[in-house]
Amino acid sequence: MRLALDEAELAVRGGDVPVGAVVLSPDGSTVLAAGHNEREAAGDPTAHAEVLALRRAAARLGAWRLTGCTLVVTLEPCTMCAGALVQSRVDRVVYGARDDKAGAAGSVWDVVRDRRLNHRPEVIAGVLDEECARLLTDFFRGR
Repeated sequence: MRLALDEAELAVRGGDVPVGAVVLSPDGSTVLAAGHNEREAAGDPTAHAEVLALRRAAARLGAWRLTGCTLVVTLEPCTMCAGALVQSRVDRVVYGARDDKAGAAGSVWDVVRDRRLNHRPEVIAGVLDEECARLLTDFFRGR
């Protein structure tokens, strides 16, 4: 999560909401890819930290299936990112701060564990949640 927090700091420098993500290899010892929000910099509404990290991990592995991998992200994924997690077949998602407005991994919705879908990653919530939330609160307070 500390690496994801470092990524989130990079988003702030680009004028974006501080969300960072990393994808870990199946054994958890290697960071396959990282990303931070780049919507403002790229002018791309899909340039969320999770989507960028998943794309980069898939490119590195040469396969879209990220079976066995873990996505670590500072903020609970939104519906778009939760869908991307399911589609990429990651085994688990670890997130920091809960998103009571748009979260889709257990708070507002629970897309990642919806029984109607063919893949349901494990969810581990609240890792360094206070640090992750503080980064977001400070960012929006400054706005």
